[in-house]
Amino acid sequence: MDENIIIDKVVGESGASNSNAIGQSQIVESQVKKERKKRSRAWDHFSRKTDSDGNEKGVCNYCKREYFADTKEHGTTSMLTHIAKCPKMPYNIDIKQSRLAFQPMIGGNKGDVAVVSWKFDQEECRKALCRMVIIDELPFRFVEKEGFKQFMKVAQPCFHIPSRTTVTRDCFDLFDEEKHKLMAVFKETQQRVSLTTDTWTSIQRINYMVITAHWIDKNWTLHKRIINFCPISSHRGEDLGKSISKCLNEWGLHRIFTVTVDNASSNSVAITELSKQLTKWGTNLMGGSHLHIRCMAHIVNLIVQDGTKEANVCIERVRQTVRYIRQSPARWKKFQECCEDENLAKKSLCLDVPTRWNSTYMMLNRVIEYEGAIVEYADRDIGLALHLKFVDIVDKNSTGTLLSSDWEGVKRITKFLEMFFNLTLKISGSRYVTSNLHFLEICQVGVYLNQLISNEDHVLAKMAENMKEKFDKYWGDTEKMNKMVFIPCVLDPRHKFCTLSFALKKMFGEKGAAIEIGVRTYMECLFNEYTKPISNDKNGQCSATEVDTSNSKFVGGLGNFFEELQKHTSEKGGASSKSELVKYLDEEIEVGKSDFDVLLWWKVNSPRFPLLSDMARDVLAIPVSSVASECAFSTGGRILDSFRSSLTPKLVQALVCLQDWLRSEPQPISIEEDLDFLEQLEEGKKRTLLM
Repeated sequence: MDENIIIDKVVGESGASNSNAIGQSQIVESQVKKERKKRSRAWDHFSRKTDSDGNEKGVCNYCKREYFADTKEHGTTSMLTHIAKCPKMPYNIDIKQSRLAFQPMIGGNKGDVAVVSWKFDQEECRKALCRMVIIDELPFRFVEKEGFKQFMKVAQPCFHIPSRTTVTRDCFDLFDEEKHKLMAVFKETQQRVSLTTDTWTSIQRINYMVITAHWIDKNWTLHKRIINFCPISSHRGEDLGKSISKCLNEWGLHRIFTVTVDNASSNSVAITELSKQLTKWGTNLMGGSHLHIRCMAHIVNLIVQDGTKEANVCIERVRQTVRYIRQSPARWKKFQECCEDENLAKKSLCLDVPTRWNSTYMMLNRVIEYEGAIVEYADRDIGLALHLKFVDIVDKNSTGTLLSSDWEGVKRITKFLEMFFNLTLKISGSRYVTSNLHFLEICQVGVYLNQLISNEDHVLAKMAENMKEKFDKYWGDTEKMNKMVFIPCVLDPRHKFCTLSFALKKMFGEKGAAIEIGVRTYMECLFNEYTKPISNDKNGQCSATEVDTSNSKFVGGLGNFFEELQKHTSEKGGASSKSELVKYLDEEIEVGKSDFDVLLWWKVNSPRFPLLSDMARDVLAIPVSSVASECAFSTGGRILDSFRSSLTPKLVQALVCLQDWLRSEPQPISIEEDLDFLEQLEEGKKRTLLM
């Protein structure tokens, strides 16, 4: 009976007292509440119906199928069973039935889609949820948040959302699964890998060391995988070396080619300790003479920091100008008006971060675009001049304005830093080969600084002089330079010794020829290391041949003929007498094209140079930077976020490693572009409201 009718009937009975009416009303309301509470979710998808025989039935809202629905006799079990397999239910189209779906193509252009088959799978959805939490660095409690539950209720009601503890266990299980897969790859290939190592710090001041393996597989594809992210007790070189050795032993990685680290003195000690361990394992190639690679991005960072000290006054005035304008909405609005008067696009002024010199470069670069607007703003707001005069770090008698000399200085400094900015981006990539550019980029920096030292601008000349002093500390003495800096250039078929000889002469003058001889000698010795296993096999074959010839000599006296024939062939230059290295160097260099792929070249030509290609695979995999591009500009340390810092070290390792293994290449984030978009969006909203 309808609730309103029941209540009206109770209230309208004339013979009952008020107390009785109230009592009966409460009883009826209580019954109604109980009915509501007991209402099955089946009625969200079924409608009630009474047939001609008076039987109460439930009719499916989607396929119109009928079920007996007298709650006292039949219940709703059959209707609930039907919901799970109703072919016309929009949320639940036969979960065993595959459906077609459109998904963005991996590696394709924007807007490209592929048709794929899909069907609901609880376990696969659970694994995908686990991957999402890892890749996007989400807290485990995310799965229990109300917003996510509401989203899943609409997107896929059939998915049973696991608890945060279940997701945590799934992460550990996935880590073990993926780790064993990667270990199997290393065990199968048995090839040498190059390492990079760096340190991170949590907000609890716990120090972590990250170790990343770099290698090129048999298909000539470059790979990068974090294999360890563990807490370290100290930064002492001996402790770091033991931690690296322990990690390598756990992974079964005993064939290490190089280790790229920054220039901390403790890292040199750590590499020495690691070299001793590799010697014990019998895998220390060339006695570890090229094991230690200095991080080029770190050296460039130190060079730039020394150079920009000379321009601190000019940079600080620009920084304070930007800070003053951004501090107040009223000032920012006035600056926007100045931009309109100067017919300049309304873009945001970005303020730099002192520990990231690339942000200083971008700040100066943006300020140059708005020179006219900033000059106009200074005329309209006297407060800017007072602010600059107050904060001037050198000249306390400053007029408090950006002079024309300051603007000229900003333009020169920006142009000066542009080369180092682009260089750091290039050498910090981890998805393409960088070792073949190592020495050529060093040479470019050296020549560039030598030219600027004699520049008429005294500020630039002094900057270049300071930077050259730091440059020479690391790259000025070839005796202290790792020979592996030069060899990747030779293994680039566009360069070989032709380019290396030119670059050495350009950088070191007459000493270049002697350096080239040393590089040739070292390269030949390195190549001989790769021929040793093959030579042993050949010696075994020769021994068998000698046995055969000795037998023939004993039987027929013809052994001397075969021995003389073999000797004659070797002296006249048989097919095996000329090494692959010599053949490679004797060939003409390849034409340098903008889209030239050095790995593709070696993939195509590896059948002609089977031994040399193995050496090239190890050499070209060397990373010249120990940090990713997003960290390469920073002089500060890498810091874990608050979420990861609150976890146990083992779980932190699982999350960091898994994120690196699972995610595709991260998309660069442009703060300036985001600010521009938000400003345009807000402007559009304002116009809509005014219409």
